[in-house]
Amino acid sequence: SDSFFTSKHDLMDLYHSYSFLFQLLEENIVTFVKKDREEFLKITLNFLRRMKRKFQCLFEGISKPGNPTLLNQIYTELYITEGGTGEVSDEHEVRQMETTSRKPDRPETTIRQEDLFKASPGRDEPIRTVMTKGVAGIGKTVLTQKFTLDWAEDKANQDIHFTFPFTFRELNVLKEKKLSLVELVHHFFTETKEAGICRFEEFQVVFIFDGLDECRLPLDFHNTEILTDVTEGKLLPSARLWITTRPAAANQIPPECVDMVTEVRGFTDPQKEEYFRKRFRDEDQASRIISHIKTSRSLHIMCHIPVFCWITATVLEDVLKTREGGELPKTLTQMYIYFLVVQTKLKSIKYDGGSGTDPLWSPETRKMIESLGKLAFDQLQKGNLIFYESDLTECGIDIRAASVYSGVFTQIFIEERGLYQDKVFCFVHLSVQEFLAAFHVHLTFIKSGVNLLSEEQPTSQKSKTRKDDSAETQFYQRAVDKALQSPNGHLDLFLRFLLGLSLQTNQILLRGLLTQTGSGSETNQETVQYIKKKVEETPSAEKSINLFHCLNELNDRSLVEKIQQSLSSGSLSTDKLSPAQWSALGFILLSSEKDLDVFDLKKYSASEEALLRLLPVVKASNKAL
Repeated sequence: SDSFFTSKHDLMDLYHSYSFLFQLLEENIVTFVKKDREEFLKITLNFLRRMKRKFQCLFEGISKPGNPTLLNQIYTELYITEGGTGEVSDEHEVRQMETTSRKPDRPETTIRQEDLFKASPGRDEPIRTVMTKGVAGIGKTVLTQKFTLDWAEDKANQDIHFTFPFTFRELNVLKEKKLSLVELVHHFFTETKEAGICRFEEFQVVFIFDGLDECRLPLDFHNTEILTDVTEGKLLPSARLWITTRPAAANQIPPECVDMVTEVRGFTDPQKEEYFRKRFRDEDQASRIISHIKTSRSLHIMCHIPVFCWITATVLEDVLKTREGGELPKTLTQMYIYFLVVQTKLKSIKYDGGSGTDPLWSPETRKMIESLGKLAFDQLQKGNLIFYESDLTECGIDIRAASVYSGVFTQIFIEERGLYQDKVFCFVHLSVQEFLAAFHVHLTFIKSGVNLLSEEQPTSQKSKTRKDDSAETQFYQRAVDKALQSPNGHLDLFLRFLLGLSLQTNQILLRGLLTQTGSGSETNQETVQYIKKKVEETPSAEKSINLFHCLNELNDRSLVEKIQQSLSSGSLSTDKLSPAQWSALGFILLSSEKDLDVFDLKKYSASEEALLRLLPVVKASNKAL
């Protein structure tokens, strides 16, 4: 018995030894957990600081060294709706804007960006993948920046441990690389690598993929690629995903992989006013700009796009300052000509040591703008909005020259750096690219008689020197035909700009850049008559509406004014209206200040012709009778 049981004294020693071991183990575990937690907090704090630094400043399509705009100061709430499908819409985006902008009290469910992953009442399933659609310049990227900044500043979504924002512009340069998801995160967000985090299953993570339409990677949903695996939930099923895209690329992701589709509609009318009042502290100046925009339907529609609000503000601020009492630009072409002039003036003062009153168009400046015009046109034909070195080389632009252009025309042409310091270039907005493309086509014809929109090119010397007025008439008629042949209206805005540039009043604004002018009033009249004939012949109501915008750019409002007078006097007889007059009526109704809440078609006519011609009005109203 003595040999089996140790003495009481030995037992007490053993007990103390075990107690000491347990205590030591407990302390080590606490230290380990504490150290792990401190490491996590440390990496999180570093990561948050970096996200704040990256997203707290907003360059509205601008690079203003030393004078950035704070995102929280300028941010204006956007109109975002829930619902819809991931279906493709390949209509020209301005055409889409014209329809959606007319809906006054749209009944869709609106959603705030901070509530993106919160399930709406009555929805049982959690939201894992959100796709946000919106036209170019509508504010999708700024929305992702605001989401990330609010998270980093602990204002929203505190349950999320990490938000990883990626852009396809940066991801495109990885097409030659094979990276795992963790390697991808480590490359872009080095803090995670430094902290030794190699698994993200235990964290609440949000991945943001901004700009699917700019993706040049093969998104093969049958092969196991990182992005497709994350989207389908094979990789990190607990992670949440937010993908943004222009409407035309929405169908690249299978609908079954998307839990919720949202759409950024841009600014509502009150939000437009809020933007201009934030931008201009001078109350009188803001009011004058707002009332001017309301007088021009085409400008008012375009101001649903935040980037266009910025372009308008940039132009009108300069015009009000330098042309006291002068006329403000009313058409889109005038607005974009002034925008080009303002940017060139800034370049002249900043880089050439000019005074702002010196001649603008130095030979170097002319060469730059001509090169950018060629790039804009060549890439527009391919459907590219972002360009890499290979795209520039194809257009005959040296990568060093492109960097100079982006440094000089900081508000027109932007250079970004990708992950491996690859340079990515783009125009500040699709409409700026379309304007410069139209300028290139116009300039080429004025200089050489070559019509870039036509397969057949002139052979005779007479045509080449462009002395023949009929060649000029044909040039504009071909452009109208080409735009009408486009099934989705991709040349709609381009055509408006090209026709607007044919006016001598607009060419005078570019005197010095255009060393020759063209288009006498006779040519313009022939073009106007040709467009009116096409309005009669064109069965598509949407195409007819764009032709009225084209007439507007040519300062011809005769068709519209005639119908407007009959409407105002109450003498409009819908029994005798021609197709062109029906289209003019549709254009007037779309352009009216009155909200199209309920549209009574029977008030005008019950015929099939009327229905087809007024279809855009029916689409734009909340309810049609």
